[in-house]
Amino acid sequence: MRVAVIGTGYVGLVSGACFSEFGVSVVCVDRDAAKIERLKAGEIPIYEPGLDELVASNTRAGRLAFTTDLKSAVAGADAVFIAVGTPSRRGDGHADLSYVFAAAAEIAAALTGYAVIVTKSTVPVGTGRKVAAILRETRGEGSFDVVSNPEFLREGSAIGDFMRPDRVVIGAETERAREVMRALYRPLYLIETPIVFTAVETAELIKYAANSFLATKISFINEIAELCEKVGADVQDVAKGIGLDGRIGSKFLHAGPGYGGSCFPKDCLALVRTAQEAGAPVAIVEQVVAVNDARKRKMAEKVIKACGGSVAGKTLAVLGVTFKPNTDDMREAPSLTILPALQEAGAEIRAYDPEGAKEASNLLPGVVFADSAYEAMDGADAAVLLTEWNEFRALDLERVKTLLKSPTLIDLRNVYKPAEMAAAGFFYFSIGRRPVEPARAERRLHGART
Repeated sequence: MRVAVIGTGYVGLVSGACFSEFGVSVVCVDRDAAKIERLKAGEIPIYEPGLDELVASNTRAGRLAFTTDLKSAVAGADAVFIAVGTPSRRGDGHADLSYVFAAAAEIAAALTGYAVIVTKSTVPVGTGRKVAAILRETRGEGSFDVVSNPEFLREGSAIGDFMRPDRVVIGAETERAREVMRALYRPLYLIETPIVFTAVETAELIKYAANSFLATKISFINEIAELCEKVGADVQDVAKGIGLDGRIGSKFLHAGPGYGGSCFPKDCLALVRTAQEAGAPVAIVEQVVAVNDARKRKMAEKVIKACGGSVAGKTLAVLGVTFKPNTDDMREAPSLTILPALQEAGAEIRAYDPEGAKEASNLLPGVVFADSAYEAMDGADAAVLLTEWNEFRALDLERVKTLLKSPTLIDLRNVYKPAEMAAAGFFYFSIGRRPVEPARAERRLHGART
C-alpha cells in the first residue's frame, strides 16, 4: 500500500514512521523545505524516544521518504493522512482549521484516482463533512472517502502507543473506506487490538471526550490535593485508595502543578466551545479548564510560601521545565506560568531540563539554564522539582545538601517520600501532603522555617 502523510509535526512524523514499520510505503510531506532536508539527513526535529532509529531504519529500507512536493506524494496513494496543526484560535478558543482545509484543497487537486482521505489531526465534530465538501468541489462524488482516525499518542511513549494501542478508532461511511483502513492496520488485527468502527462525527467526538475525561481526572485529584493539605490527609494514599477501584483506575490520579502539552489544554477548550455552540454546554469540562488555569498560578504561591513567604533576592533551582518528561515540548507547560510569577516576585531562576532547554530559553526570558541538575542547585536557596524526569528520581541527596544554601526541596510532582526526606535532613514540601522538617540538629544548623 502507498500512503501520503501531510504534515511532519509530532503526529504526522510518528504516524508515518510507524506505518512504514508495518511495511507500508509512506511519503511524508511538509512545506518547510529546511525541515524536510533535515529529515532526509536523519535529523529528527522533535524529541521522542526511539523515533530517530525508527525513521532511520525505514528510510534505509526505502519504505519512508520525505518531500515538499505534495502533488507527487498524493498521486497514486491509497490513503492520504491530514496531520497538520489545529492550534487554539486566538480570541474564542476554537480549533483553527485553516491548515486542515488548505491541505484538503491541495489534496483534491493532486488526486489521480480513488483514495481515502484521513483526518489524523484532532478536529471538532463536523470537520470531516467540511473536508468532504472541499474535496467534492474538485473531485466529484465517488472518487474519495473521508475518514476520521484520531490519534491517542502520549508524548514520550508514542511509538509504543501506535504499535500496541488500547484501541484504534475509525470513523468511516463506506465499506470501501473501511477495507482500506483494515488493510493499513492489519498488523494490529493480528495482535487482536480492538478496532472501533463508527460514524465520522462519532470518531471526532471520541477524541475530544477521551482527552477531556483524562484532564478531568487530573483536575479532580489536584482539587483533592488542596483539600488534603487543609485537613492533614495524604493525597498519595487517597489516590491509591480510590484508584484501586476498577471503575476509577489509578491512571491520571497524580497530583501536580496542572496539565499542559499540545492536547489537553486546546482539546478541552475546543470541546467547551463546540458544546456551547451546539446548545449542550459541558459544565464539568468548563470547570476543569478553570481549575487547571488556577492550579498553575497557585503553584507559584506554594513555592513562595515554602520559601518563608518571600523569594525576593533568592535563587531557585528548577528541575525540569517541559510539561512532562521524555519530551522537549513546552506547549502550555506549567513552567510558563510558574516561573514568570516567581521572577515577578523577585526570584532569580536557574533551571535544568534534559531536553527542553533550547525551546524553553526562547519562552522564559531571564531564566538561566544550567548543564546539569547539580549545577542548577549550586548556591541556590532552594530547589523546585517541576518535571519528573527519571534522573531527578534518585538525586544524590547528600550532595544536594552541600550545594543548596538551605536543604529545601519543593517537590511539585511528589517524587520523594516525606519521611525519607526528613531523615535525609531536608525541609520538604510536596503536593497534598504535610510538609516535613529535618531533625532538630539540622534545624539549628540551617535555621528554623515554617
